[in-house]
Amino acid sequence: MGTQAPPENGYGRSNSLEEKSAKEKAIDEWLPITSSRNAKWWYSAFHNVTAMVGAGVLSLPYAMAELGWGPGVTVLILSWIITLYTLWQMVEMHEMVPGRRFDRYHELGQYAFGEKLGLYIVVPQQLIVEVGVCIVYMVTGGKSLQKFHDTVCSTCKHIKLTYFIMIFASVHFVLSHLPNFNSISGVSLAAAVMSLSYSTIAWGASVDKGVQPDVQYGYKAKTTAGTVFNFFSALGDVAFAYAGHNVVLEIQATIPSTTEKPSKGPMWRGVIVAYIVVALCYFPVALVGYWMFGNSVQDNILISLEKPAWLIAMANMFVVVHVIGSYQIYAMPVFDMMETVLVKKLNFKPSTTLRFIVRNLYVAFTMFIGITFPFFGGLLGFFGGFAFAPTTYFLPCVMWLAIYKPRKFSLSWWTNWICIVFGLMLMILSPIGGLRQIILQAKDYEFYS
Repeated sequence: MGTQAPPENGYGRSNSLEEKSAKEKAIDEWLPITSSRNAKWWYSAFHNVTAMVGAGVLSLPYAMAELGWGPGVTVLILSWIITLYTLWQMVEMHEMVPGRRFDRYHELGQYAFGEKLGLYIVVPQQLIVEVGVCIVYMVTGGKSLQKFHDTVCSTCKHIKLTYFIMIFASVHFVLSHLPNFNSISGVSLAAAVMSLSYSTIAWGASVDKGVQPDVQYGYKAKTTAGTVFNFFSALGDVAFAYAGHNVVLEIQATIPSTTEKPSKGPMWRGVIVAYIVVALCYFPVALVGYWMFGNSVQDNILISLEKPAWLIAMANMFVVVHVIGSYQIYAMPVFDMMETVLVKKLNFKPSTTLRFIVRNLYVAFTMFIGITFPFFGGLLGFFGGFAFAPTTYFLPCVMWLAIYKPRKFSLSWWTNWICIVFGLMLMILSPIGGLRQIILQAKDYEFYS
């Protein structure tokens, strides 16, 4: 879709090729992902941190409690290594064909699996992940605002979550009109700083509280079945903590590239920095949180901390700012897809009005779903298993095998197959845990209550 010519339909044949390529170029310069290619390497660092460190980091101690010490630490470290490896593969594959750049995940998919099949494999998964994340962040943003309000003013009248989600969405009705990745780099930098801040608050305050007197590290569930289901669900939680791969190529597309200095150099430097920050956010929070509270830890560690009120209120505000940035980063590729389809397939004229309408509709849609199903986090565990695990853990490996065809039983071959097996297990097991959580939560749910 990026630089390749559109299929020869009516207008293609009659126009000369120059006009067509000029038109294509104009469209590419208008689309959000390919419009500006002058990003610095540190842009990629904080875009990646913002995309990767979700508010999910706060539920890591809870996931640890459901996994236990041994499996918990193993899964955390394994996920960190595997996702770093698959991220490296994506960065490498961005420019493996001389003179071409795969600016979008599905373009790489099309190159690996063929024009039609590539689209069918990648686009649905990428959309589930990106739209899903946007909806979850609507709810997360709303809930954090609500917690902030309840902490600061505990005697005030109770305000429904619905209204807080609307307040949160109002920010996006404005921010969504920033045209491309480079123009949201300020928002993204703020978000990256915030994610480090609230992670530090979370584990710092836990250390300050000290190990609780009656702390226990056993599994909480009374039945074996309960333990197993919780285990699966926690696997899902950890897997999605590392899901920034859906926007990697799109971020790399904003970095300038020449034959002497390809974009993978600066991009990789940014990724390394991002991964160090991710480790600094994830490992202390998960380990310290579990160590201090044991299996009685809440699914959001900030709830377990309760006091000091000002600190918790601050952390919740940080979460809000971070989620604002993350929402924008995940929405950008969706905007790009929608605008591409409208302009290239349906021949709309690229204009500000078109952009204004499309993006507002998208924000309104995610807001509506978020308000209707605030237990969407459980839904994410369910859908996420189908879409997060593949796009992050094994699709890059499958593409790598399809394109580079490494020798059977060589190191590269083994590494990729191990990742694929691990990813497949996550994909099969975590939706099972997620589905059970949804059933438990949806039992006593009333719409728009």
